[in-house]
Amino acid sequence: MLKPKKPHQSEVTMTEMVLPNDTNTLNNLMGGRLLHWMDICAAISAQKHSNRIVVTASVDNVSFTEPIRLGNIVTMHAKVTRAFNSSMEVFLEVWAEDIPAGQRVSTNRAFYTFVAVDQNGRPIEVPPLEPETAEENELYLSALRRRQLRLVLAGRLNAAEATELKALFKVE
Repeated sequence: MLKPKKPHQSEVTMTEMVLPNDTNTLNNLMGGRLLHWMDICAAISAQKHSNRIVVTASVDNVSFTEPIRLGNIVTMHAKVTRAFNSSMEVFLEVWAEDIPAGQRVSTNRAFYTFVAVDQNGRPIEVPPLEPETAEENELYLSALRRRQLRLVLAGRLNAAEATELKALFKVE
């Protein structure tokens, strides 16, 4: 039997500085570079929870709400919100900080899904996650709806079987 780990053990904070090679012609961080950093941060979180090699299975909607400029410090914070059989959902938040100006803004949020794999690349069981705070509990409960939506959109689950999603639209 796998031993559950506490949520705080999966939390990861990663920091990067936006350098000229990371930017587009407007001196803003390229979206692809940010997605690369986000994937690494989220993968470390999933690995810490599962103590396994993990592979990215999906990335939910990533919206770029604020530009991240040359010289900004980018801070990413990731934590596992729920573990299923072999997959884990990871919530990631991103902030950009202009240190000389003393400004810090939220720029991105996303949910990533990772699958833990064995040495042969086959999915392997992960330990359950026990939420401890009200925020962790809300993310934990809503993770099942997000998972069902992902599976329906991927064609891996019939919409009629998505009970958690259907409950959102049930009219009394």
